[in-house]
Amino acid sequence: MLGPNAIVSTTIRFEPPFEGAPEEQLRSAAGLSVQLEGERRVRLDADDIRSAGFARVLDQLSKQQMPVYLEVDPETDFVTRLLIPHVARVAAITSGGGTLDVELDRSHAPHSVWREDPDGAELERRLRESQAVGGLVILTEDEAHHVIDVRAFTPPSDWPMPPFPPVLFPEPTFLPRFPWPLSRIPWLLERLWYLVRWPWWWWFHCLTPARAQQVFTAMAGTTCNPLTVPPPCIPFLYPDDGCWARAHEMCRLMINMGHSPRKVWIDHSNGLWLQVKTKNNPNCYVEWGWHVAPTLHVRGPNFWQTQRMVIDPSLFTTPVSFATWKGVQGDPAATLTDTVADQFWHGGGTDPTYSASNQILAQYRLALQNRSNQFGPPPYANCP
Repeated sequence: MLGPNAIVSTTIRFEPPFEGAPEEQLRSAAGLSVQLEGERRVRLDADDIRSAGFARVLDQLSKQQMPVYLEVDPETDFVTRLLIPHVARVAAITSGGGTLDVELDRSHAPHSVWREDPDGAELERRLRESQAVGGLVILTEDEAHHVIDVRAFTPPSDWPMPPFPPVLFPEPTFLPRFPWPLSRIPWLLERLWYLVRWPWWWWFHCLTPARAQQVFTAMAGTTCNPLTVPPPCIPFLYPDDGCWARAHEMCRLMINMGHSPRKVWIDHSNGLWLQVKTKNNPNCYVEWGWHVAPTLHVRGPNFWQTQRMVIDPSLFTTPVSFATWKGVQGDPAATLTDTVADQFWHGGGTDPTYSASNQILAQYRLALQNRSNQFGPPPYANCP
C-alpha cells in the first residue's frame, strides 16, 4: 500500500549540481539534495551504498525528462526506493482470478493488479478510466511486475513524447482481378522463379553454421555492463521488456555486417502467458504476452538444405531453430509470425531512423542499472 512518501516527478535537479561524469563525483553523490517537481527536496543517504547508483539513474532520467517513482523516509527525507514507471496507454485489461492482467501498448510484459491489495479497486478504476478515454498513464510496478501506482498523465506541451505504436486500421479487402485459375498465374510464376534461382542464389548466399555463430557472438558481445550500462549497449540482461527494440538494433547491426535478417514474432495463446526461466531476473523467470527476435538464413542441417535460425542472446548462447525458440517459452499453442526486419512494433509500423528503438533501449538500460543497484547485478545466485 502506498504511503504519503510516494512521489512521482518529471523534473529532477541536484543541489549542488551533479554532472555524473567523474567517478569520484559518483562516489560522493551520497548526501546530495535532489529537487523534484513542485519544489519538493529529498536526499541521498551517505550511509546507503545504493546512493551513488540512485544518483546515476536520477541524473539520466532528468536528462531524458522521464518520470521517476521514489519512496522516501518521512523522517529523514532519504530516498529508500527508486522505480522507473511506464508512460503508456492501456491496451487491454483481463481478469485472471485473483489478479487483473494489464497490457500496455509500449510493453510486452504482463502487469498485474492484485485484487487483495487494499488499493486494488482504486488502481483498477484508474486503469479502466484511462482505457476508456485512450489517455496516457504513469504506471509503476515492482520487480515482479505487480502494479503499485497508476496516475493519469497529461504531458506538458514541451515534454518529449516517447515513441508509441501507430494506430493501425484494417486493410480493405478486394476481389481478385482475374477469376480462378487465371488468378493463380502470378503464384505459379513466383514458385517457378524460386525453383530457378534457389540452387545458385539461396544456398550460396546463406550463412554457414560457423558464420551464424560468429554473428550471434557479435550480437551477444554488445550486452550491457549492468552497473554502468554505457550506450549503445543492448540490455540483454534485462529480459523483462523491450525485446522489440533489442531486435531492431540487432537487425541494424546485422545489416551493417552485410547480412539480410528477418524477424520472428511469437504470441501467447488465450489464457497462457509466455514464461521463460532466467537467472537475469530476481524472481528467476519472466512472462511475456509476445516476444520477437531476429532471424538469419543458415545452411543445413543437410546438404542443399537451409533454415531460418533465431538470434536471441536474451535466451540462448547460440542460434536456434524456430521450434527450439518456441519450446522454451512455455506455451505449446503459441503462434509464430515471420516478418521482414523493417517491422518495428508488434502490430506493425517501422522505425527507419532507429530513433524510437534508441529511446526504448535507453529506458531499459536504466531499468537494468536500477535493478542491479538495488538487487545486485545478474545473474542471480538464487535461481537454479
